[in-house]
Amino acid sequence: MHEKQLRIRYIRVLEKFFTRTISLLKLENFDKELFKERTLKNYEDMKRVKSVPLDSNYLRSLIAFINKTLSYIENSSDSFEDERDTLLKDANLLQKEKNKSSYKKDKHKKSKFDDGY
Repeated sequence: MHEKQLRIRYIRVLEKFFTRTISLLKLENFDKELFKERTLKNYEDMKRVKSVPLDSNYLRSLIAFINKTLSYIENSSDSFEDERDTLLKDANLLQKEKNKSSYKKDKHKKSKFDDGY
């Protein structure tokens, strides 16, 4: 398999883990044990794919988020509220980082132009 295909597959698995984790964290009837179980299952899926070195700030932050999530699962408090809040905040910052790189078209370009006449 080509290096580019491996890289894309690895990135997709990382983002899939990220979105699944966020959806579990945002549930109104949040259950710590269910979160733990599903996150470990998602991590098993992630371990099947060969890791590839990544250079992007977003992707490095994504890996750091995944590692933080796994460490919180291993060493968590009884209520898990503080950890949950921290993970949601980090997830929000990660999504902002990802969206920052996307191109956004000016909506009212003609109305902004003023040449003085």
